[in-house]
Amino acid sequence: MSPPPMPVDTSLLPALRADLLAKPRQLFIGGEFVSAVSGETFEVTDPATGAVIGHAASADAADIDLAVKAASRCFESGKWSNMAPAQRARIMLRLADLIEANASRIALTETLDNGMPLMMAFFGGGMGAAEALRYFAGWCTKLNGETFTPSNPGEWHAYTVREPVGVVGAIVPWNFPFVMAVAKLGASLAAGCTVVLKPAEQTPLSAVILAELVAEAGFPEGTINICTGFGKTAGAALVAHPLVDKISFTGSTVTGKSIVHACADSLKRVTLELGGKSPVIIFADADLAKAIPGAAMGIFGNAGQVCAAGSRLFVHESVRDEVLEGISNMARGLVVGNGMDPRTQMGPLVSDVQFARVTGYLESALAEGAQVLVGGGKLDVEGGEGGNFLAPTVLTETRAGMKAVEEEIFGPVLCTMTFGDDDLEAVAAAANDTQYGLSSAIWTNNMSNGLKLAKRLKAGMVRINGGMGGPDPAMPLGGFKQSGWGRENGRQGVEAFTEIKSVTINL
Repeated sequence: MSPPPMPVDTSLLPALRADLLAKPRQLFIGGEFVSAVSGETFEVTDPATGAVIGHAASADAADIDLAVKAASRCFESGKWSNMAPAQRARIMLRLADLIEANASRIALTETLDNGMPLMMAFFGGGMGAAEALRYFAGWCTKLNGETFTPSNPGEWHAYTVREPVGVVGAIVPWNFPFVMAVAKLGASLAAGCTVVLKPAEQTPLSAVILAELVAEAGFPEGTINICTGFGKTAGAALVAHPLVDKISFTGSTVTGKSIVHACADSLKRVTLELGGKSPVIIFADADLAKAIPGAAMGIFGNAGQVCAAGSRLFVHESVRDEVLEGISNMARGLVVGNGMDPRTQMGPLVSDVQFARVTGYLESALAEGAQVLVGGGKLDVEGGEGGNFLAPTVLTETRAGMKAVEEEIFGPVLCTMTFGDDDLEAVAAAANDTQYGLSSAIWTNNMSNGLKLAKRLKAGMVRINGGMGGPDPAMPLGGFKQSGWGRENGRQGVEAFTEIKSVTINL
């Protein structure tokens, strides 16, 4: 059977490369593209080759101040916050159409910048972002309050209203840069907020395309502002700015904790979607033809650089050998390479820093007694000389207490453990033995056991017989314990950008 036709217009690539190298990407503040006040830029590299592919403006506190003030002026003027909800929805839908029309350029940029396979960048990035934005646009006309009957003496009319929280500082990670940026924008815009977006310094380029499309869609000036730069300068300034009313952050738990400390004095509203060490539990009665590829791609997809990656496998001892053999065979068979190659199924790690981090965890695991069943080393890839390619890796003899089992690796490394019976309490206790609680996966044909275990797992998301696929924008996304605060997506994700006001009238 021949492969499906490539949906991405790769003929755009030469012109895109030339344009990226011709001029640095600028900041987008108050509806205009501007250089950083300092004039500083930074290099952007292709993780598949290590080559410099462009430069981006390096925002600092002065630029963040201009962006936040532009967002604040727009919000206080009511040009966006008081716009008729249906009109806000129309502008958001126009942006979604522009994203879809530019999905090839977005995908090519995302693959150059992040390294992910081109098909993932197209469907999960550009097209996924367009659909997410359409979903959030629908909420513009559906936010509402409630009416109440107070028990006070007399006759009363009492009700609540939801109002936008104000200026939002949105900080997104490098693993799915474009779709995560659009999702944060979508929820905050639907609520009536204005936004300053800070993309990750490793992957700033697709956010600049987003800025171009925002300018074309017709948003009021200052509704959306985009500042590329580093976390320690631009990100810290955004978190600390007194005119920012809410921070929405996706990234590491360590950085999330620092944001909480920085927001303590001002009591800014904070939503955090942080790390995970998600368990995958395969029972003896599971459909292994589905469980094995589900578990494999739950950790090897996007080179394991996924917050909800299924990085801890618990498999019943009666099917252990078959499961590990199946996952190992998939690991050996995965085509690892440059994301621009249509054959590629897994790309590189995003940077040499991330590569060193992941291999450091592997060295630690081996020192503590783990064994490598497959993978474990750097790969030489055709067309990827100088890239950060790591072989998909399966570890055995891992146990609770090991650094590689306790901490988030954020790479294609699977830690495997077994259990001997169907004692749900024991299985849940092992799965819950982590500081995280973001996601989980259960594979079983016994739905009674599956639902009982789902109730016992301390995780914000539980998938039964469904792998570890990407989130649906209608389903709340977030975690228990140190996996974050609050929820993104769904009604809860939009309402997180609102404040509730109670109004009582003595009739």
